[in-house]
Amino acid sequence: MKNVLIDTDPGMDDALAIALAFKSSALTVRAITAVTGNLPADRTAANALRVLDLLAAPAIPVARGPLMPSGGSYPSDPFSHGSDGLAESNLPTSERILDGRGAAQLIVDTVAEHAGDITICALGPLTNIAEALAIDPELPSKVDRLIIIGGSFGETPYAWSQATGDNPVSEWNIFVDPEAAHLVFNAGFDLLAIGLDVATHPSINFTPGHLDALRASTTPEAALAVRVVEFVNGRGYQSYCSLIDSVAVAAAIDDSLVTTTTLRCDVATEDRLTRGMTVVDRRMHHQWTDLPEITVAADLDYGRFLDLVTRELAS
Repeated sequence: MKNVLIDTDPGMDDALAIALAFKSSALTVRAITAVTGNLPADRTAANALRVLDLLAAPAIPVARGPLMPSGGSYPSDPFSHGSDGLAESNLPTSERILDGRGAAQLIVDTVAEHAGDITICALGPLTNIAEALAIDPELPSKVDRLIIIGGSFGETPYAWSQATGDNPVSEWNIFVDPEAAHLVFNAGFDLLAIGLDVATHPSINFTPGHLDALRASTTPEAALAVRVVEFVNGRGYQSYCSLIDSVAVAAAIDDSLVTTTTLRCDVATEDRLTRGMTVVDRRMHHQWTDLPEITVAADLDYGRFLDLVTRELAS
């Protein structure tokens, strides 16, 4: 089994991704760290605990990150996850207690305990990962792989048409804390970035057959998935909105699901029009070779992905 740490901002798609990770026999979730993203970190931490209760998950450490991103301001999210952040599912408040360490210290300690044998799935902004780097600059050498949901790389038209940040070219997770993303992209991780190109592709939408299987299931996580899909559909969005973060967890479970490419890319941190943009240098000549090389998802086996998610949540 693969050890994973989930850095997350639940968020309804985060909730389903956490459920997928716990249901998979391929993964052992060692810790969860909550980041400010879809909601401030105090609320994402509380939601992470609620989801663990829903799953009747074993006790694991859960820690909260800072309430503000690195740049000192928290942008307004143009997309709502509902008043509770979980598609108005009204999950009860958990009695689980947050770990006394901050998120960054929990990341450093968990990675040290499983050095060379742990994958981080970062499902939100990269604030906590950047703070962990400040504590331990050698962190990239101890992490087997860092899989992030973040960025837009031009591999499909959906990289731009489905932009989720609050400007024309950015993706929400990177837009919230581009300073942290810039640090993480340049830190030397074995980094797999799953961007809007793949994570919002129309082929990721649940099919009627997959939804029927979830509705027929008696598991609470399947019921949550149906609730989330109904919530996003009711607001005029497609069901891929419920599955974005699950792509990172699925890639940790089975990396053959994802087709990748290597790109030179960094994160814009200043201009209003491009703040949070993942800028890719594709030039044949005069390329900036000092930009970090990262691995980017270019395609996904959507059918197998949907089968995996549905099977695990409904079983």
